[in-house]
Amino acid sequence: MQEKPAAESQLWRSLSAPRFLWTRLSGNIELWINLIVVVATIVFILSQGPGFGIRIAQLFAIFAILAVSLNLLIGYTGLLSLAHVAFFGMGAYSVAILTTGAAYEQVPGHIPHFGLSFFAALFVGMAFTGVVALFVGGVLSRFRDDIFVLVSVGFAVISHRIFLFWQPVTRGPFGIHAIAKPEVGGMVIDGELEFLFLTLAFLVIVFLISWLIVRSSFGRVLMAIREDEQAIEVFGYKATYFKLTIWIISAMMAALAGGITASEQTFIDPMSFLLLESILLVCIVILGGLGTLWGSLLGALVFVLLNEGMRFVPFLPGELVGQARLAILGIVIVLLMLFRPQGLVGRFKL
Repeated sequence: MQEKPAAESQLWRSLSAPRFLWTRLSGNIELWINLIVVVATIVFILSQGPGFGIRIAQLFAIFAILAVSLNLLIGYTGLLSLAHVAFFGMGAYSVAILTTGAAYEQVPGHIPHFGLSFFAALFVGMAFTGVVALFVGGVLSRFRDDIFVLVSVGFAVISHRIFLFWQPVTRGPFGIHAIAKPEVGGMVIDGELEFLFLTLAFLVIVFLISWLIVRSSFGRVLMAIREDEQAIEVFGYKATYFKLTIWIISAMMAALAGGITASEQTFIDPMSFLLLESILLVCIVILGGLGTLWGSLLGALVFVLLNEGMRFVPFLPGELVGQARLAILGIVIVLLMLFRPQGLVGRFKL
């Protein structure tokens, strides 16, 4: 008589398991958001061909590096910075200038030539950016909240002006072309697919470093600073040192993305490093979610899909695509602030 209830109970659990699983899945908004974005990406790429897919993946990897590094500041430390594009530009110009050869002597308004390899120039550019970030961060550490944001804006604007008017070094509005491609063991990485693999490898490195940071005791202090900086100093932690350290790390990651972009495009000019680019990066971080590295990846993917997908809208004139992109992105951010202020998969509200 006792076996029958036990058998019925086991049967009931077997029948209710799918129902329980469906209930959990239907209530997991973040999971559905990820699935929708991934499926939309696959469908969109397949509809346009493999070449377009490689381009989408390349753009995603660059923006993902920038978003992950910026999220370390905004999402984990609570530092709303608009200076990220300046460090991005420093990395790009460092690689462009250091890899130029003697052929630029024949170009009007030539720049100094060094002829370094891509990887050597990338390392030097990241180190140079780190030094600049150290001095700029020392100044910014004197300010908080709104004043911090305004000073970071000023630094971004000054950096753009340097890129634009320091012609003996940057060639100003003419830009720098023929930037060297990476070379490994005598083999030049100049194919789109090969360069994509290299960029994805750098993205994995940046993501792992960021993950180790946020999972460490250092990362826990950063999140404590985000919640209450004065409280963390009561326990003997120097918040300024922690903020300056993560500021330098984030800047060097942005420089890495800049160096990769310069080599991939083989041409840069000051118009690629406007203040608007920093605002877009902040939007990407907010879109994906503050305080989550996976959210940065998701935000970068959504932004790239939105940015490139607008070119295929049949009723939209080509000259209005740029304005439409900004308008749609603005609408998306406003809707997120109203209905999901923590972003798509974020942990904190802005």
